[in-house]
Amino acid sequence: MDIGEKRLLTRLMEIERRLDEAKANDRLAHYNEPPLVHEKQLAFHRCLKRNRWVFGGNRSGKTECGAAEVVWRARGIHPYRENKRTEGWVVSLTREVQRDVAQRKVLSYLKKEWIADVVMISGRSGAPEGGIIDYITVKNVFGTLSRIGFKSCESGREKFQGTALDYVWFDEEPPEDVYDECRMRLADRRGDMFGTMTPLKGRTFVYSRIYMSSDPDVWCEFMEWADNPYLDPAEIESLTASLPDDVLESRRYGRFVKRSGLVYPEFEESVHLVDPFPVPPAWQDMMSIDPGLHNPLACHWYAVDGDGCVYVVAEHYAAGMDIDRHAEIIRDKCAELGWKHDGRGRYRALIDSAANQRTLSGTSSVTTLLAERGILADPGVDKDIYAGINTVKSYLKGTNGKPRLYIFRNCVNLVRELKTYSWGDGDRPVKRDDHCLDELRYYLMTFPKPASLPAAKSEVRRDKDRLAARTMRRRYGR
Repeated sequence: MDIGEKRLLTRLMEIERRLDEAKANDRLAHYNEPPLVHEKQLAFHRCLKRNRWVFGGNRSGKTECGAAEVVWRARGIHPYRENKRTEGWVVSLTREVQRDVAQRKVLSYLKKEWIADVVMISGRSGAPEGGIIDYITVKNVFGTLSRIGFKSCESGREKFQGTALDYVWFDEEPPEDVYDECRMRLADRRGDMFGTMTPLKGRTFVYSRIYMSSDPDVWCEFMEWADNPYLDPAEIESLTASLPDDVLESRRYGRFVKRSGLVYPEFEESVHLVDPFPVPPAWQDMMSIDPGLHNPLACHWYAVDGDGCVYVVAEHYAAGMDIDRHAEIIRDKCAELGWKHDGRGRYRALIDSAANQRTLSGTSSVTTLLAERGILADPGVDKDIYAGINTVKSYLKGTNGKPRLYIFRNCVNLVRELKTYSWGDGDRPVKRDDHCLDELRYYLMTFPKPASLPAAKSEVRRDKDRLAARTMRRRYGR
C-alpha cells in the first residue's frame, strides 16, 4: 500500500469514526433500533389515521413515542408519512409538567445543530432544559424551518385559539374544552392529533368520545410495562407488588377503571392507627393546612422516620374561627409537641394555593396573615387529585405488606374522612367532608424524604436507630 492509499484509508477511517460518533450522540438514530424494539411504539408510528391515542401505564414507553413522532415531523424525516415543513403543538397539563416530561423528551431527540432558535417563557435559551419553552424552531431537511410550540392546559381554552396546525400531541389527558379547541386548529391543514396518557381519571370524555368511538379515523392502543423492552422484569415485579389492584389497572396496563365505593379501601384501623408517642426531633418534618374560615380549617403535623414511613402525629380541625385564633392554636400545639422551628421561631407548613387569595376584608391573603403570625405556609402544592389519591393509596399499601403511613389515634377527623370518602358520579370523589384528606394529599405529593441520621453515627448506630423506629411502630400499634 503506497503513501496515497494509506492517507486515503486514514481519511476514510476518520470519516467513519466521526459518523459513528455523531450517531452515538443522536438518540433518534437509535430509537427502536434492533434488537430492542418496542413493537407497539412502531404500530403507533405506522398508523396513518388522524386521531391516534396510546393508553399506557407509567414507564410503558408512551411518552417516548410521542416525542419521537414530534421530532420526526419537525425534521421532515417521518418514515411512514408524507414529509413537509410543519407547525405543531405539544400540550401538557401544567408548565412544570411540560418542563419535566414532554419538553425534556423532545429536547433529548433534538440534536443541537438541528435547533435554529429557542424562545423561552422563563429561563435561558442557552439552557432550555432548565426553563419553560414557548417554542422551538427546527431546521428541517427541506432547508426551511419547522416550529414546535409548547402549551399548558392550565392556561385555559382561550390560549389555544387562532393558529392553523399540522399536528397536536397531548401528553396526558387534556380538559375536554382544550381538546375541542385543538381539533379546530387542525381543520385547515387536515392535521393530525395524537395523545399519550395514563387514564387515571377513569371513564371521562376520552373514554366515551375516543376509546368507544366508531369514527374510522380514530385509532387506540394500550401499552403496559411488559411491552417496554427496556424495563427490567424484576423491576416490573417489584412495581406490581407495590400498587393496589385498582391502581395497577391504570398505572401498569393503561386501562380505564370505573370507580365506585370507598376511595381508600386500603385503610385499616388495625394496621394504620398507632397510639401517640414522643416523636424524635429528627423525624419532625412540617405541617400541612387546608384553609377554611366558614368551612373547617384542617391542619396536621407530619413526621418521617429513617425508613421513609410517614406519621400523622397531631391534628387541628375547627370552623368559625378567625386567623388569629387558628394561628394561636397551631403555635400552642407546636410548643406542646416541641416542634422544630427556624431561628426566628417560625414554623413551616404547606397550604392550598387558594390561601393566596385575599380574605373577605380585602386586606391580606390567608398565607400572608399566617406568615405574620409565625407560620410560613408554602402554597406551591400539587393539587392533581387523581395523582394525589394514588399517592395516598401507595402509602397506605406500602411495600411487602408493610404500610408507609401511620396515623396517631387522636387524629379523629382524618380517620373519619378516610373511612367515609367515596366515589361519586363521573369517576370523581364526592366533594364533601374532605378537608383533612386534601392536605394529606398535598403533603404526600411532596414525596417526603426519610429522616437523615447524623453523619457522625456509625453504621451500627444508624441500624439500631432504624430498629428502634420499627419497634416503636409495633409497640404503639393496636
